Amino acid sequence: MRNQILKVLLIGFFVLSLPALVFSQEKQIKIGFIAPLSGPMAQIGKDMVDGTTLYLNPIGNQMAGRKIDLIIEDDENVAATGLTKVRKLVEMNQVSMVSGGALAAIGYAIQPYVDSKKVPTLVPVIAADDFTQRKRAKWMVRTGWNASQVMHPFGEYAYKVLGFRKVAAIGMDYAFGWELLGGFQRTFEESGGKVIQKIWCPTTTQDFSAYITQINREADAVLSMLAGRLCITFVKQYQEYGLKGKIPLIGAGTLTDESVLPSMGDEALGIITALHYSAAIDTPANKEFVKNYREKAGKLPSYYSEACYTGMRWIDQTLISLKGDVSKLDRILKAMQSVKIKETPRGPIDVDAYGNIVQNVYIRKVERVGGELQNMVIQTYPHVSQFWKYKPEEFLKLPGYSRDYPPIKP
Repeated sequence: MRNQILKVLLIGFFVLSLPALVFSQEKQIKIGFIAPLSGPMAQIGKDMVDGTTLYLNPIGNQMAGRKIDLIIEDDENVAATGLTKVRKLVEMNQVSMVSGGALAAIGYAIQPYVDSKKVPTLVPVIAADDFTQRKRAKWMVRTGWNASQVMHPFGEYAYKVLGFRKVAAIGMDYAFGWELLGGFQRTFEESGGKVIQKIWCPTTTQDFSAYITQINREADAVLSMLAGRLCITFVKQYQEYGLKGKIPLIGAGTLTDESVLPSMGDEALGIITALHYSAAIDTPANKEFVKNYREKAGKLPSYYSEACYTGMRWIDQTLISLKGDVSKLDRILKAMQSVKIKETPRGPIDVDAYGNIVQNVYIRKVERVGGELQNMVIQTYPHVSQFWKYKPEEFLKLPGYSRDYPPIKP
């Protein structure tokens, strides 16, 4: 009789415990992720995925005690495709949050949709300025950067440290290129310099001959705002046309990012750029990250790799603070906005009141170290805001950086 009573009690206890068991083992948390996995930016997309999975795999694809179902989609680096893929992730896959994307145009395309659907969205790479400025995205948190953020200190550095007075600029003809140049031009000219030329090229450019021959030879330096495979072609042709050694080449950090640097040779030596990451950052956190990434991918991590690795860590911290409960989207967003991480491969990071990252900006110079090209850090600007040294309210009264703003002064 006592055995039967004990069995009944055990069964009752098990039944009463079911809700807790179900909650801890309920369906996976679905996270949607988009990246350019085909076309000229495919290496960038691969680096993004490698960085993401490098974080997830060692923790058994679990966050806050729940399995993570990462659903990856190829946005083909096309704005319309990116929007279609995000719709699919939200409406068909029913993801709890979205991350990824590389092209600024994709970001601007998906922003109205995720805001209207109230989908918490983490932005680890897309650098479109106005996401976190004049057209602030309500449901996006950016853990990557915005284009002008890294170029504000670089404009000042180019004038005060490098001693340049006249700069000719060449870049991709869309928001990313315009905003990179805008940030540089503003601080460079406020310091006393002058941008004397703007040359814009399509993102599909395969031969830069027609653009390189236009460069004003009176420039003290040429500033390049390119990304992906375009960088490899441009840097090589810059040397072939005899400009290397005559007019210094500088640029946004994507020009010599580790996603393209292994495909370059001596033509890249000496190029100085600005970015919020370098694989050569000399800290324990970055050394460990570089070591693990080399083992996984067989090469140095790019900024795209680090951005998505740290982006997944940001999501992990978000879910830990929620104890894995993703039932209320507004709580996910609030938790995502509140994360601060003191040690990442790129350094300490947090977000400002506008949803944009605050972080170090590094001035890097390409050198050959241990038989391979690396972006060696030559100066660090700590805790840089998207508004640089300006007051946000004053900054936002001015037009956003565009193809023609700031204008070339006569």
